[in-house]
Amino acid sequence: MVSSNSVQHRIVIIGGGPGGYEAARAGRQLGAEVVLIEESGVGGNAVLTDVVPSKTLIATGEAAQRVALAQTLGVSFSVDGKEVSPKVEVDIAAMNKRLLALAKSQSEDMLTTLKDEGVRVISGRGRLDGNHHVVVEPTVGGEPERIEAKTIIVATGAYPRELPNAKPDGERILTWKQLYSLDTVPEHMIVVGSGVTGAEFASAYLDLGSKVTLISSRDKVLPGNDADAADLIEAVFRRRGMRILNQSRAEKVDATSTGVRVTLGTGEVVEGSHCLMAVGAIPNTAGLGLEEAGIRLTETGHIIVNKVARTSRANVYAVGDCSTALPLASVSAMQGRTAVYHTMGDVAAPTRLRNVASNVFTSPEIASVGWSQAEIEQGLVRGEIEKVMLEVNPRAKMQGIREGFIKLFASVGSGTVIGGVVVAPRASDLIYPIAMAVENRLTVDQLARTYTVYPSLSGSIAEAASALHQPID
Repeated sequence: MVSSNSVQHRIVIIGGGPGGYEAARAGRQLGAEVVLIEESGVGGNAVLTDVVPSKTLIATGEAAQRVALAQTLGVSFSVDGKEVSPKVEVDIAAMNKRLLALAKSQSEDMLTTLKDEGVRVISGRGRLDGNHHVVVEPTVGGEPERIEAKTIIVATGAYPRELPNAKPDGERILTWKQLYSLDTVPEHMIVVGSGVTGAEFASAYLDLGSKVTLISSRDKVLPGNDADAADLIEAVFRRRGMRILNQSRAEKVDATSTGVRVTLGTGEVVEGSHCLMAVGAIPNTAGLGLEEAGIRLTETGHIIVNKVARTSRANVYAVGDCSTALPLASVSAMQGRTAVYHTMGDVAAPTRLRNVASNVFTSPEIASVGWSQAEIEQGLVRGEIEKVMLEVNPRAKMQGIREGFIKLFASVGSGTVIGGVVVAPRASDLIYPIAMAVENRLTVDQLARTYTVYPSLSGSIAEAASALHQPID
């Protein structure tokens, strides 16, 4: 619904990912004229080549593993009355067809929503011409258009980083955008990079039935995450047969007629059928006219923004992976709305990145929010720590869950919840009550007094909160 307090405030948005999409909708809600420019499709990389496809792929792998787990729960399989052990096979061509169709459908739904709400959507590439005009080069034919704007929002995302000696070819050496053209499950997937993207795809292809080798330049998988969670996921990976090469750097990747050869810094050569390069991302900020418009960038090309997503030019904002904010779709969406609220004079709550919940979609998942245990141990904040292993949770036992934990952090003295970590199936869902507690400064007693269902995995959150109760002197 568009506000009746309508003012001709034109907002031009470059990029239609989560941040651009939410900014466009917020702009129309507040009565602005909104123009959104998108080169490849509404939803951007998040919907078309990254989040939606990758999480659908991961869901397929999880489904395959549930079939294998079923036998441990007493479920048997038979053919013509004769008991058999199922061989789980994934039709990756069918899987890719489904996930790409889902991504396309989601993009089309988002485009329809924008048009229904009165957003002008232009298919093309936009660049700044000063800080009050945007020039659009249409994707298909037509003359360039120069559009005047009171506010410009840059939401152009990022693209996979490439190494000079490991150029992706789309067949054997792949980026995360190129995985969905495979027509067979890779016999041996070598994953270079052990950050979130590398760990997620290594876990997924293990679930899909591939042999997996994970090459990590650091001393452990997921070096930026909770140490206990990283240790647990690495132990799970190894137990399930993944080969992990820590403190190893891929110097060169060559495609052969039958596979790939990865040469490490030590001279060791690892051979496989395919190689996924997961070595980071580069912001899509080149050629946008940003520096000419007086907008400051970091050395890596990210647009420097403040807590309301404003750049060094007062009327230009930047959201999502192209900015210095956390590269998460949820953060990008929140930034998009915040930027519009701020430029339109509405209530704009500054983005508090510490309160952002994040998730690694491995098996099991790893979710976290707030202050970390490392920061507590370094003395950056005074906090107490409680950890409850899921192996003692009755619901986990019923479901055959063997690995995982809930960890809760509380401020010393006040008992305010300041952070937490969840390692479990669907940790992305279980982290929400902890994130609510962090955002609203609830105490462990308030969290513990909230009724949980018995039996449930969330019961372990209440158990951890109860253990952190601080008795009155």
